[in-house]
Amino acid sequence: MTQLTEEQKLTLDMVRDVVQREIAPRALELDENSLFPEHARDLFAQLELLNPLLPAEYGGSELGVTTLALVLEEISKACASTALLLIAQTDGMLPIIHGGSPELKQRFLPRFAGTSKLLTAIAATEPNAGSDLLAMKTRAEKKGDRYVINGQKCFITNGSVADVMVVYAYTAPDKGSKGISAFVVEKGTPGLVYGRNEHKMGMRGSINSELFFENMEIPAENLLGPEGTGFANLMQTLSTNRVFCAAQAVGIAQGALDIAMAHCRDRVQFGKPIAHLAPVQFMIADMATKVEAARLLTRQAARALDANDKSAVLYGSMAKTFASDSAMSVTTDAVQVLGGSGYMKENGVERMMRDAKLTQIYTGTNQITRMVAGRALLLQ
Repeated sequence: MTQLTEEQKLTLDMVRDVVQREIAPRALELDENSLFPEHARDLFAQLELLNPLLPAEYGGSELGVTTLALVLEEISKACASTALLLIAQTDGMLPIIHGGSPELKQRFLPRFAGTSKLLTAIAATEPNAGSDLLAMKTRAEKKGDRYVINGQKCFITNGSVADVMVVYAYTAPDKGSKGISAFVVEKGTPGLVYGRNEHKMGMRGSINSELFFENMEIPAENLLGPEGTGFANLMQTLSTNRVFCAAQAVGIAQGALDIAMAHCRDRVQFGKPIAHLAPVQFMIADMATKVEAARLLTRQAARALDANDKSAVLYGSMAKTFASDSAMSVTTDAVQVLGGSGYMKENGVERMMRDAKLTQIYTGTNQITRMVAGRALLLQ
């Protein structure tokens, strides 16, 4: 097992206490009523945990990728939607950290310091541009000292509640990936129109929104980096985000495994707890093996990112793929272990199974992440 630093141990102790007292008891309610976890947002802000990757020079805690992955795993054991709140926060902030000029960083990043409750989002996906991001139709045209953006986005996590978002649009469509640029857009900008919030299968405590840009004007200084660097900026963000998705998947799987094991010890059939039945033991052994293997691979990927190791893209793609596939398998088996009880909402594992499915889809479907890993192994 990975040896944790004293600081990591203290952080995880704090997070476990918060999860047990404040997050786990609300998980079912968030799911049933599609409620945004405002209580968690406020609590994370009080603990200065809402923006965990914010650099110290801008007033942040700068936890590091590995520590945040550990935190996300702990939260996801109880409520994946609440963990997704922190993932969405890093999604919206990383493009600015990676690509913003010193002036732009100074304008935006300090706003998220301390006990700030401001929310962020990253807006890239469109109805016809999911895995094929180069098919995006959103356009940004420079007019004097401003850019005028027209287009739409969909499935944007935190979309309708974000105070600051990073929007990707073509500034030079004929240049392909070299023609996409990134822009910082603030809530309340004229021309930013909100569509519906999606009604989803899982992670129902997270908001995913349609966004429309109707002659939306933003200052030219809100451009992230030079024109044409948006696609590279997005890929860098996704490489990090995949590790957090993997950590979330590990947490979901571990939470389901914990419930299944407790049920096996308590449920009596044929005169003894089903923990004594070999078929059940085989299932639990396989489930635990998948969880532990996914955890170790995820931590390897996180350490590579913290070390700025170029293998991080490979390990991040592998971790995301394996951890999410494992989470889907483990949660499905957990429902089976609990039998009829597992199919009922109050026991949690059916929610975890629905939540696990999204980890195979977002931040690059597992078909895409397999392609990324394959190319890294064979062509680089």
